[in-house]
Amino acid sequence: MKILILGGGNMGLTYAQSFLRSRIVTADNMMILCRDYEKANQLSQTHEGRFFSDPRLCVQEADLHILAVKPQDSPKLFEEIRDLVQPGQVFLSIMAGVRLATITKSLGAEKVIRAMPNLPAQIGAGVTAFTSTDAVTRIELVMVQNLLSTTGKTIYVEKEDLIDASTAISGSGPAYVYYFMEAMMEAAQRMGFSPSEAELLVSQTFTGAVDLYNRTDLTCGDWIAKVSSKGGTTEAALRIFRETTLHDDIIAGANAAFERARELGK
Repeated sequence: MKILILGGGNMGLTYAQSFLRSRIVTADNMMILCRDYEKANQLSQTHEGRFFSDPRLCVQEADLHILAVKPQDSPKLFEEIRDLVQPGQVFLSIMAGVRLATITKSLGAEKVIRAMPNLPAQIGAGVTAFTSTDAVTRIELVMVQNLLSTTGKTIYVEKEDLIDASTAISGSGPAYVYYFMEAMMEAAQRMGFSPSEAELLVSQTFTGAVDLYNRTDLTCGDWIAKVSSKGGTTEAALRIFRETTLHDDIIAGANAAFERARELGK
């Protein structure tokens, strides 16, 4: 199988390196298309695979194409490669908001898969939701799922709207976590800890809490109850969170990201 990643950015290179590391594809069959010759040449010096700057030299050769450019750059990409698309080729898009119908119409391709990975995919700890057009075969879906699984967990969804929803939850989610961590680090420093001490306290707290959650069947509510005691310190903090409607604000923020993802697809 020959794979072409269209886009030499962080996610494109993350996939290329992950596929090669897992030995699902060889360096000779791993192709990456960049915007300009200089970048393609530079990346070829530091990364495995075959790098191109001219789509005419690689699009027709690939069995699977991974569309990894920014959503706003997709119309230009579609225009450049449409006439090079061959029958039976599979297209996997990781572009936020760009819908299956847009891709099939713009490229004249029937076999299209749409996925939404997230940042921890860079260390093999990501989660990716994906869906597809009806023309994609079961074997092709399994093949793509195996590729996506090299960067973490995967979940197949029947409804395309859930890809936009996953964009708002898992795609943007790491930023929400970092935002909360940043606030806790600032609080720790105001209490007297040094920046490095605050970072250790907060990062290990998040790591430990998530690991503990994943090792049991208890819900978040169950664990909150275990940490809290009547009239205690945790209860004092949670009371402020509830009074300032933090819970509802988080949900509202995720919904805003969801609506923005839907807008990008229009």
